[in-house]
Amino acid sequence: MFGFYNSLSAEVYDLDKPIGHSFGDIEFYLDHLGGVNGRLLEPAVGTGRLLIPLLENGYDVDGFDLSPDMLAVCRTNCRQSGFAPKLFEADMTDFDLGEEYGAIVVPTGTFLLIHEREKSIAALRQFHHHLKTGGKLLLDVFLETDIQLGKVSVKQWDCPNGDTITLEAKQVEVDYIRQYVVSHHRYERWRNGKLMESEQERFPTRWYGVEEFSLVLQACGFEVKEISADYKRGVYPSKPDQVITFEAVKK
Repeated sequence: MFGFYNSLSAEVYDLDKPIGHSFGDIEFYLDHLGGVNGRLLEPAVGTGRLLIPLLENGYDVDGFDLSPDMLAVCRTNCRQSGFAPKLFEADMTDFDLGEEYGAIVVPTGTFLLIHEREKSIAALRQFHHHLKTGGKLLLDVFLETDIQLGKVSVKQWDCPNGDTITLEAKQVEVDYIRQYVVSHHRYERWRNGKLMESEQERFPTRWYGVEEFSLVLQACGFEVKEISADYKRGVYPSKPDQVITFEAVKK
């Protein structure tokens, strides 16, 4: 059976993208969040890579994730960093917190994990509902530029306790009309040459055209203020492999 962001996946994420690891995005978000009034929300908070730097910079941030294993790692990382933010299990498509935020931040293509169009629109409407009037949404997307069905890639990570975790990834399905690709992931933990545990993960991701996503945001009640490429403020995308960040506000 396929899971999604279970314990080995969460451990790998924490090893591969530790707290404070930046792609240029942390500095970018901090620059854009200057002057925001009210609490911040990070949906799909993961292990706290972005959350903890935001807390360290004095922001009051809540976070949620669909994965209990990711949240467990996040709580440990927060505790070790001296923080105790409000963290809870929820789905981006139907969460209801009864609170309005000054800004919502969804980094590094996380939003694209919602591969079904209807659910992705439901999530954007939830973001809109949970923002104050004039509240800011910062959200990254990217294009899918390397679809090679059947190709297998393998990575490995060395754990502090001496274990090795490997990840075998293979793209198995693409729908060009509905704009998503599905990969199958196999995580394995090895100790002294012996396989200790294994997890399988079905990993779908969606893609949007730049102007397409701008129109989707507008249809969900947002005003798009800025589109930036590779965390360079206001530099419009010019290459297909760039990370694209939308800054939008609730009208």
